Amino acid sequence: MKTMSETRAGTGVSPPTKKLQEPTYEGDFVLGEPLLLDCGRALAGVTLHYAVYGRLNAAKDNAVLVCHALTGSALVGSWWPEVFAPGGVLSLDHDFVICINLLGSCYGSTGPGSVDPETGEIYGPDFPLISVRDNVRAQAGLLDSMGIGRLRLILGGSLGGMQALDWTIHAPERVERAVIIGVAPLSAMGLALNHLQRQAIEHDPEWAGGHYLPQRPPQQGLSLARQIAMLSYKSAELFDERFDRRPNRNGEDPWGLDNQGGGLIGGRFDIAGYLDYQGMRFNERFDANAYLAIMRTMDTWDPLRGSGSAEEVFGRIRARLSFIGISSDWLFPPQAVRDFAYTISAAGVDADYREMTSAHGHDAFLAEQAELLRLIE
Repeated sequence: MKTMSETRAGTGVSPPTKKLQEPTYEGDFVLGEPLLLDCGRALAGVTLHYAVYGRLNAAKDNAVLVCHALTGSALVGSWWPEVFAPGGVLSLDHDFVICINLLGSCYGSTGPGSVDPETGEIYGPDFPLISVRDNVRAQAGLLDSMGIGRLRLILGGSLGGMQALDWTIHAPERVERAVIIGVAPLSAMGLALNHLQRQAIEHDPEWAGGHYLPQRPPQQGLSLARQIAMLSYKSAELFDERFDRRPNRNGEDPWGLDNQGGGLIGGRFDIAGYLDYQGMRFNERFDANAYLAIMRTMDTWDPLRGSGSAEEVFGRIRARLSFIGISSDWLFPPQAVRDFAYTISAAGVDADYREMTSAHGHDAFLAEQAELLRLIE
């Protein structure tokens, strides 16, 4: 058994956000064969939307795969710009960076809003369950088409970290190093929160069993689902600091009566105004069925399910792994991430644990990028 090292970094003052990095190329790749899924079904004509940054060298040994989280996109330069900062983890002078949109999403890859080639109809609620491993198999097909046999680095946070770890398990010869941020199999609390999000969408009459019209999506349900999710992405400490018990900043009075003189609703507190705003913004950029699909991908991820013991499964890994926990993360608590890393290390894997001290909760890997990248380096 190898001894696993631990590193900690505290919250510092992050430098100003760098200019967003534009992709060198953005496009679609269609798998030549149907994708056989872990659920027993198959998807034909699978499309993967992806973006690349930099150039693949002649030896094809400078490839880096970045895996996005739950509602991210292939445009890693827009949501993780600090990874491209001078002196940072990635350099476009040397690296060829690839990011691939998850199956089930609504940002270009095959998902519930796509047309089923077998029926000519939109999948909608008939879209199958997609596993993290299904995504890895599809992504491997795209890398094969580029002639990339090995990744020098793969990194991702949350659902992106699940993909990164599955790559090291199921394609061990193809990964040199992986950085896995805020990841362990989802706890009962996490499963409960996702259940409530699904219920919010399903109980919106506009959802119509998943057969809603594009011009009449279940906006109330999706908004409420996102608001529930936001609670798990932040920390109580951060909410107290930012909102405390202040009235909503638009002037509403939580202690007053409503317009009809009733007292059951009244004005909102500032935190309620923030959550409502986040729900509104999410409706502008995401699709309800896609959200349901990728939440199921996250819920059902368990590397050991039906695959053998920890020693057998994690013992396949050949890459060097770095796990990063976040001190205030209660969706994937740092102790759970640390314990998960130790379990993998005990299987003989070269793995270390590092912890980011932040009040930003699970979202710290996006909100405090410079601090995170100091840990990775």
